[in-house]
Amino acid sequence: MIGCGYVGLVSGTCLADFGHNVVCVDADAEKIDLIESGTMPIYEIGLEELVKRNRSSGRLVFTTDIGKAVSDSLVVFLAVGTPGAGFAGRADLSQVYSAAEEVAQAIDDYKVIVSKSTVPVGTGRQLKRLISDVLDRKLSAEYLNTHPDAQAVKPDFDVVSNPEFLREGSGIEDFMRPNRVVIGSDSESARAIMKDIYRPLYLLDTPMVNTTIETAELIKYASNAFLATKISYINSMSRLCEALGADIDDLARGMGLDRRIGRKFLHVSPGYGGSCFPKDTVALTHIAKDAGLTVPIVEATIKTNEEQKKMALEKIVASVGEIKDKKIAVLGLAFKPNTDDMRDASSMTIIRGLLAKGAHVKAYDPAAMKNARRVLPEVEYAEELYSAIEGADALVLMTEWNAFRQLDLLKVKKLLNRPLFVDLRNIYTPARMERLGFEYVSLGRGADYVAGGE
Repeated sequence: MIGCGYVGLVSGTCLADFGHNVVCVDADAEKIDLIESGTMPIYEIGLEELVKRNRSSGRLVFTTDIGKAVSDSLVVFLAVGTPGAGFAGRADLSQVYSAAEEVAQAIDDYKVIVSKSTVPVGTGRQLKRLISDVLDRKLSAEYLNTHPDAQAVKPDFDVVSNPEFLREGSGIEDFMRPNRVVIGSDSESARAIMKDIYRPLYLLDTPMVNTTIETAELIKYASNAFLATKISYINSMSRLCEALGADIDDLARGMGLDRRIGRKFLHVSPGYGGSCFPKDTVALTHIAKDAGLTVPIVEATIKTNEEQKKMALEKIVASVGEIKDKKIAVLGLAFKPNTDDMRDASSMTIIRGLLAKGAHVKAYDPAAMKNARRVLPEVEYAEELYSAIEGADALVLMTEWNAFRQLDLLKVKKLLNRPLFVDLRNIYTPARMERLGFEYVSLGRGADYVAGGE
């Protein structure tokens, strides 16, 4: 498993738990040392215990030596990052190609090279050409003269696209009990090997989607863009509910009970974030553009998501009134609960907007404050959630961690300078909050009055 980021570490550990012998490789020696000391570089429930168990069994090994890892393995997964920043939204494949070249240098017999990273359509074919070119160079007379131990026969290999569908915070469960496994390949030998790797999932009747490399690559982008569209759609409906006096919670429930639609991803929010949806939706528009097409639905999804973040900021500012020098308490920083991931989190846009308007922000998150400090250094961080609230002129609930679903509301009210509660996840109900004497603001609930206010 090349890459010990979120996908590589979770996938490699779970494959070891399936009973396979797995070597996880990363160029970052500090990260490898951290993992071997028992400290995980990411926050993922259950991961530390799973790594410890499989390391103890000898099935899971960590190293920086990519050459030996490739030489000793039949299947090589590429699970390195493909960020969008710096490439005008296009996926940055430099890490993928760099890793593939290193892998190719170490190939000495048949290998299956598996792309686990999210990559644009056509990347698998490009990887095949790149690896083949490296192997051809190794057969040149000049190379053989300077490497007397090199073999003079070009080893065979196959390339497979096997995209991941791991949700941060639920990654282990998603790998162990997936909705489907997608295998894109034009080689029956490689396909058979991949099926053998995922054999434990056959016992769970997990659907296996066997397709071409190109289709497998596109499935990941299409899936993420569709889920992001559901989020932007319900957020658009929340604005319409406010304008028309309807209730977004009842609307979402009424829609979600239609089995053709489903209830998942119909939860109002200040916008989606994380490592996948923002990057993959933008990348999909560029994939279409490169093919001479447009995807207006996806473009509208991206635009709606950015508007939702701005709307949430405006709602906070309008509720507070004169916001300069006001203290705003923020509960939740990660883009979603059960993760420490701050990538494209709505909290960054909203908090930066508050700071730009002269507000003082004090925040608390159960897992993401270490990462948040890097991107939001101007924020004051509380060691405990109620200390974040004390003396604040408004409380903003940003991320729906379980710890925030059952707040001691009487204590919260007492700690606040002003009982203003802005709920950007609709965790609480207007009737209850009004009864307790809060000025309560939420999303998509009628005129969205400020209960107890003017």
